[in-house]
Amino acid sequence: QLQLAESGGDLVQPGGSLTLSCVASGFTLDYYAIGWFRQVPGKEREGVSCISASGTRTKYLDSVKGRFTTSKDNAKNSVYLQMHSLKPEDTAVYYCAARSSSVTSGSPADYDYWGQGTQVTVSS
Repeated sequence: QLQLAESGGDLVQPGGSLTLSCVASGFTLDYYAIGWFRQVPGKEREGVSCISASGTRTKYLDSVKGRFTTSKDNAKNSVYLQMHSLKPEDTAVYYCAARSSSVTSGSPADYDYWGQGTQVTVSS
């Protein structure tokens, strides 16, 4: 069974940091581009970052550039999202998704497999 599982979500104060992890099981991420998305109630799912299958190319949402970093460890079949200088507007459920392509995409419709999501809450 092909699955993605996120972890690392938590309650953090503004200015704090978190690292989200996404582990794949049932398939290898070597040939998959990975996207991180987030969603708040009543809003569409938003692309936060994406990383190519090789891990050499990344893209970020403008509002997180310079604060978030995504990385891929194919040996561990895992992807990470390091988040720094967190703001209340970063509060959302964060999802990782895998796309059976080496090329990144910011559109949720282009992804084939999704994790269950992990809650990130930024609040004092």
